[in-house]
Amino acid sequence: MAKKDQEEKQEHAPQKDQNKKAEQAASKDKQSESTVDELKKQLAELKKQIADKDDQFLRAEAEIQNMSKRFEKERSQMAKYDGQDLAKSILPVLDNLKRALAIDVTDENGKQLKKGIQMVHDHLDKALQDHGITEVDALGKQFDPNTQQAVQTVAVSGDQKPDTVVQVLQSGYMLKDRVLRPAMVVVAQ
Repeated sequence: MAKKDQEEKQEHAPQKDQNKKAEQAASKDKQSESTVDELKKQLAELKKQIADKDDQFLRAEAEIQNMSKRFEKERSQMAKYDGQDLAKSILPVLDNLKRALAIDVTDENGKQLKKGIQMVHDHLDKALQDHGITEVDALGKQFDPNTQQAVQTVAVSGDQKPDTVVQVLQSGYMLKDRVLRPAMVVVAQ
């Protein structure tokens, strides 16, 4: 009987080894699956992080481009309207020169003085025009509240049309497309 038991044990031994190997293989498969699952999770997380970083990078790049465009626009605006404050300061001087030229003179000294004032006025006016500063043409034109300021109204007379500028009390000026000072006008109503 002992021999029989031994033979049975020997017969079952390869089967036990096979079962043991199968269990080990199954255990390794489970470990491999869990490792693969964990690696897949890590890979997905890394892909998500990369996508987030790509998104942040693209947004930062777009912001830089927007800032660059905004800076360029501001710089061109500054260049376009360079000297605006100086021009505003000079306008009263030009007004005074026009007032001096409006005075009638009869003697020779007065005429010479007026001629000198006219030359100064013309040079100053040309210098302003060379820098894009122009006078608002208002007399006889339709009233434009964007470039003119009505300080008085008068009744329509003769062939005047309503809302027409009949007198300019103070000239208005523009720097390119920006109003430096509106013209003060009298408007027919």
